[in-house]
Formats: sequence, structure tokens, C-alpha cells
Amino acid sequence: MTVDVKDLNEKLIHLLIEHRMTISTAESCTGGLLSALLTDVSGASEVLQECMVTYSNDVKERELGVKHETLAKYGAVSSGTAAQMASGICARTGADVGIGITGIAGPTGGTPEKPVGTVFIGICVKGGVSVYENHFDGCRARVREQSCETALEKAIELLTRG
Repeated sequence: MTVDVKDLNEKLIHLLIEHRMTISTAESCTGGLLSALLTDVSGASEVLQECMVTYSNDVKERELGVKHETLAKYGAVSSGTAAQMASGICARTGADVGIGITGIAGPTGGTPEKPVGTVFIGICVKGGVSVYENHFDGCRARVREQSCETALEKAIELLTRG
């Protein structure tokens, strides 16, 4: 990875410990990569609640409460889905912070409206949800890596803003 995610994942875990907050993740296109990065940090067990890979729409609906209407109208790769994934994982686990990631890692699956590399990241902090639309370049692995880097950076920004 081009960014030293070790610094980012350690910083996020330490911020969560400092703020006495917990975190859970709901991942689609990253397939658990963010969860793996978080669990790489010693002390993560103090703050990490639960991590889910919710690849199918059915699981997004059933386990996270993503609305069928959102998926039908906007698709799994949308700001609404990312927001509902983030708030849904918080509701499911009681975590203070929830991160939901959904996108198209490629090399197939892109459309003119949503090309490969389109990724939405939802971050819920104590009930308030922010969503970030991203357009990453590179191979499948690189899109997944950039998605995790961005999720870590944005979560850190939200927590340091107060």
C-alpha cells in the first residue's frame, strides 16, 4: 500500500481507546480488509465490537437493515446504501462508530454511471452519518486498499474534529 496504513490503523485504534469509543465495520467490496487492518493493532480488542462482510444485497438488508427500496432504486453501490450500512452496523452492535464500505473493485462490474473504482464509504459516529463518494484507480487490490486507507483517514478526521 502506498500510504502507511499501519500508522492510520494504529492512530484510529488509539483515538477510539482515548475517547472510550467502540467501532464495528460492515464491508462489501473490501471483503474484510478493513477489519484485518484494525485487528493488526495490538489493543484493538478494547474497542472493536464486530466486523461483517455483507457482500450480497440480501445480507445487507437482513443483517444491517439496508432498505430494499434503497437497493432497488439506487443500487448496492450508492451513498444511501453506505449510510445505512454504517448506521446499521452500529444499531446491530451498539458501537459508537460504524464504517460501511460498498463499491466496485473491478475489473468487471462497472457501468458508465458507476465505473470500476467507484466506492462509497459511510461513517456513523454516535448516530451522525457522513458519506464519502470516491473514484479510485488501479487494479482490484489497489481499489480495495485505497478504500480502506480512505475509510481510516475519514474516521480519524471525524473523531479528531470532535
